[in-house]
Amino acid sequence: MAETEAINVDLEIIVQGAQGRSKPELRLWLRMLSTTKLITAEIRRRLRNEFGATLPQFDLMAQLYREKEGLRLGELSKRTMVTNGNVTGLVERLEADGYVQRVTPDGDRRVTVAKLTEAGTTLFAAMAAAHESWLQDMMADVDPPMIPALWSEIGAVKSSVSSHLSEVAFE
Repeated sequence: MAETEAINVDLEIIVQGAQGRSKPELRLWLRMLSTTKLITAEIRRRLRNEFGATLPQFDLMAQLYREKEGLRLGELSKRTMVTNGNVTGLVERLEADGYVQRVTPDGDRRVTVAKLTEAGTTLFAAMAAAHESWLQDMMADVDPPMIPALWSEIGAVKSSVSSHLSEVAFE
């Protein structure tokens, strides 16, 4: 099975049939996961096709766009949930492309801060506008008043899940 076919398989098939109807929490989780996977796969495809960028690059640039003074690489790693080594690789690639610069504040070589360049800021602004448009496109068939209600309801699910996490989940 091709990678795109595997991504597009609806995970809800796992609980199809009579037994599935008696597992509402499992069905809800699989529906949220399936939806997230579909959206993520399409966003990845569009970023690659329209900007030659990856989703991790987009996520890293989004964090830097919000912090005009830049961020330490360790903080970028935490915010993007990417390992320190992978963040370094992402920053190096974006730096080679002219979108990010690394600086050492106050000459302290132990501290490296990544910042968007002017070209990086311009590129990210275009990517962010496209990203917003893509989400609107993908959700065009959802009744607009339903979106805030769904956001609130899924927030209740998130809150419940968060209140039942073990400490290990926060590492």
